Amino acid sequence: MSLDNVRLSQPAKDRLVRLKRTTGITQWNVLCRWALALSLKDPSTPLVKEIVADSNVEMTWKTFAGQHRDIYLALLKQRCVSDGDDPTDENVAKALTVHLHRGIGYLGGHKEMSTVDGLLRSVVAH
Repeated sequence: MSLDNVRLSQPAKDRLVRLKRTTGITQWNVLCRWALALSLKDPSTPLVKEIVADSNVEMTWKTFAGQHRDIYLALLKQRCVSDGDDPTDENVAKALTVHLHRGIGYLGGHKEMSTVDGLLRSVVAH
């Protein structure tokens, strides 16, 4: 597992397809960044489970994180430390996968997040 490529599960892709339609946000990486932010905002530890990255949605880390990749990497490393894990490359990659998929679940599971305004409120609220 590495940060070189970010790949989604089929259920995550299906949720993002619906979100692309409802929000008008057309880029996978933008929606994935929102999802990651939502999950990292939640202080609880995600349920650890194996995520089968079986969809055809794959992007490089550079595409996923864009010009703020150092910030996203620092956030993931900090989250590893907060969760009691060493911020090794493998643990950071696992944290990305788990938090990304949990965040996509959050995005797809709340009706208020089907608009850009709803996304903004969900990330900046409390």
